[in-house]
Amino acid sequence: MTEVVVLGVGIHKFGRYDDKSYQDIGREAAVMALQDAGIAWRDVDAAFSASMNLPPTTGPRILGELGLTSIPIFDVECASASGAVPIWLGYQMISTGVKDVVLAMGVEKMPRGFMDPRSIYEDWQIRMGLGVNPMYWALWAQRHMADYGTTEQQIAQVSVKNHKHGASNPYAMYQKETPLEEVMNSRLICDPIRLLELCAPNEGAAAVVLCSAEFAARSSRQTPVTIAGVSLRSPLYPQTRAPSYSITANMKNPWPTTIASQEAYEMAGMGPEDLDVVELQDADAFSEIRYMEELGLCADGEGGPLVESGATEIGGRLPVNPSGGLLSKGEPMGASAVAQIVELTWQLRGEAGARQVEGAKVALAHVIGAGDNCGVTILKR
Repeated sequence: MTEVVVLGVGIHKFGRYDDKSYQDIGREAAVMALQDAGIAWRDVDAAFSASMNLPPTTGPRILGELGLTSIPIFDVECASASGAVPIWLGYQMISTGVKDVVLAMGVEKMPRGFMDPRSIYEDWQIRMGLGVNPMYWALWAQRHMADYGTTEQQIAQVSVKNHKHGASNPYAMYQKETPLEEVMNSRLICDPIRLLELCAPNEGAAAVVLCSAEFAARSSRQTPVTIAGVSLRSPLYPQTRAPSYSITANMKNPWPTTIASQEAYEMAGMGPEDLDVVELQDADAFSEIRYMEELGLCADGEGGPLVESGATEIGGRLPVNPSGGLLSKGEPMGASAVAQIVELTWQLRGEAGARQVEGAKVALAHVIGAGDNCGVTILKR
């Protein structure tokens, strides 16, 4: 298998851009990634573009403006995990020798407010009142609080931490620290989840140039970052996320995050103890606690105390979401997972500025979307 390297990264700031088309947003991220890699568009052998709410042929519409080169350009979609698909597919094409250089891009313009429940729920679930967003996050949080004693304050501290990190991220939608009192006094949306513990859907783009180690050795990039492990998995057992036709009562069955991370750890020849920095899916504040446990960063029930201890802050034992996560950046679904790779590449290069995790050598990116499709990528330098 050929070693796969992240050669260049690019991003368009997440936010709201009524004056820009998705083509403008996506093109800016793609050009930035190409420039960072020190290559031209004609050097790219294939491209994948992820989105959820944009028209068909989004990728060709954006990248065609860079010039028609006859390469294959594919559109892919996997809800919130959409951006993990171009990374996974690009890795497969390069590692097996099919292509030498692949552009993996995510771009999105999300509608305002909660997603239309029809996009993830069946009609019968909506009619029975089971399609209330974000009910499933709230139910998971309540179960965790009952089982392990997780507190509302610990959940709120995730939001406080991520907004503190996001204040140093020029590409985040919200660049403002948020005190604990403000989070805990914000409007209750779905008990125990509050307004400032939810991410905002928005717009943005991110792009990554992947290539073989041989191609990277011939480039001008002095600090290549290697993909050590990559996994994209769907559920092994029925899950609580809609649409569910049956729900297991055994909450100890392995979750997609656990399955995907174990595969990525094995592929990388590493474990959670080797990680220096993590970007994970924090669509709501509680999810960060839950996914830290499923990734093996701590034992079940220890996620809340881990956040409370300060270990997951920049400067702590294992910083989580130094970018500010989705709580600060917002969530343009097609772009969010690619943006994780952008952030972690900067971290491993030592280019993350005020939010730099000192000495970071190994990083993990995690994303999960509707249907419980989960992507985990491990990077190293």
